[in-house]
Amino acid sequence: MSTSTLVYVLSALCIPVIIRYSQTRGARARIRHPPSPKSWPLVGNLLSIPSGVEWIAYMKLGQLLNSDVIYLSMLGQRIIVLNSARAASDLLDKRSASYSDRMCPPMIKDPSLFYWPGNLSVIGYTNRWRQCRRVTNDTLNSRVIVRYYELLVNQAHSLLQRLAEVSNDAPAFDQVTQILFFTTASSLFELSYGYHLQGSNDPFYVEGKIAVDNICEAAMYTNFLVNLFPALSYLPEWLPGMGWKRMAKRWRVQKDNAITAPYEWTKAQVAAGTAEPSMLNHCLQNRHQVSEPDEAEREDILKDVAQSVNGAGTDTSSNVLVKFVAAMVLNPAAQTKAQQELDDVLGPVTLPTFSDRERLPYIRNLIKEVMRWHPVAPLGEPLYFFSITRQLSFPMDSGLPHMCYQDDNYRGYNIEKGTIVLGNIWAMSRDESVYYDPEAFNPDRYLDPMVPELPSFGWGRRKCPGIHLAEASLFITIVSMLATFTFSKKKDENGMEITPIVESTDNAIVLGLNPFEFDVTARSAKHRQLIESTRSH
Repeated sequence: MSTSTLVYVLSALCIPVIIRYSQTRGARARIRHPPSPKSWPLVGNLLSIPSGVEWIAYMKLGQLLNSDVIYLSMLGQRIIVLNSARAASDLLDKRSASYSDRMCPPMIKDPSLFYWPGNLSVIGYTNRWRQCRRVTNDTLNSRVIVRYYELLVNQAHSLLQRLAEVSNDAPAFDQVTQILFFTTASSLFELSYGYHLQGSNDPFYVEGKIAVDNICEAAMYTNFLVNLFPALSYLPEWLPGMGWKRMAKRWRVQKDNAITAPYEWTKAQVAAGTAEPSMLNHCLQNRHQVSEPDEAEREDILKDVAQSVNGAGTDTSSNVLVKFVAAMVLNPAAQTKAQQELDDVLGPVTLPTFSDRERLPYIRNLIKEVMRWHPVAPLGEPLYFFSITRQLSFPMDSGLPHMCYQDDNYRGYNIEKGTIVLGNIWAMSRDESVYYDPEAFNPDRYLDPMVPELPSFGWGRRKCPGIHLAEASLFITIVSMLATFTFSKKKDENGMEITPIVESTDNAIVLGLNPFEFDVTARSAKHRQLIESTRSH
């Protein structure tokens, strides 16, 4: 599409925005919103937000406005940012029925485009969502997860075996990150489908990762103009510049295959009586788990639930593990203290199990601190950003925030139906009235019963349905690594330690870390023998 044609199309599409702005300007003046920065015609507060990444910009804005609840309006979209745990709990927990809706991008909800409206991350507050949530609640609750403890222990041991093979031929970061990601995916494939991944080239693994990467791309509003101007979906494919529509169709075909193939594999295993225990196996053999009478619709629900649990958990959990490694490299005293607790409680050269969990309070607090120190979802949901002459936040690009389901009033402020609501977990993690010296990594802060755990898994009815699985998986993986390996700073040619610079990635569905240098070694020869002994189990 030529520049002149693009300008013409965008100008035409902006006319409804201008009309809407003119019609509603007077009405909105009578509505009392939370504190807000300076607003400009049409673009609203877009030009008044501090530069930089969203979560820090919103935190700074709240400090400037002296309010933990702030209001923004951008291109006609209303946004509420909650910078304190109290405000987030008041709205997203205590009034969950009013704040459990989602804003699904046109690229994802339009049947002519990528079309994946059944994905648990983007599905609206509908009966379909309730059906999916019922399945996850029944199959991933704290009582059921105990059945998968053996699976998680075996996967943790496989992880140790892979870490023992890390070499000096490539950066440790690249090798360890790939190992953590694959092991997490392997655990979730086995739990979701009863399928054992055959390696990083396994078609189920490769296709599933592509599908998740594509929905992340599709969810980013500024990646595709159709997300900002839905009318573009009506333009014919043969027009110049419509390659994105053809790409969306290719993505849809790939996605359909990625979620159908493992489902059909498990279904065949169940029919043959050879299926291993898994979430999908349980649902297929217990039809009451899904009350939908239409068979095709029922299968679609199960496909989406299995894939959503598998896909959504891999990126988040593996990134928490990478941040654990970073925390240990930068805070060797905390690592030593955790290993000493293990040796004191279990004895030297012993692999921990879930039965040891309650006897390891420092390690439990260490895991809480990893998740507070560097949250994987700083706005409580996946995020994105873009820039206009300088880096600016655009909350419609915040991927999967809560959305107000009906008009509400909070602290005398009006919150209108359709308003996006963001819980700024990063601001909560840096709240000095709650966490003393918040930039420091200090597991002992939780010895004070008044210091709360960060709400890393979200709030209310949209809280992560896999919270019990994630907590169990993170515990057994982290405690197993602490028992057998030491993560340390690299040394230069003079034997002096090199403190790495640990920085966040940009433009990611979850907040990861840029590569940094470190060493990973077995704690001793006996610990390496202990790792080798797990291969025979």
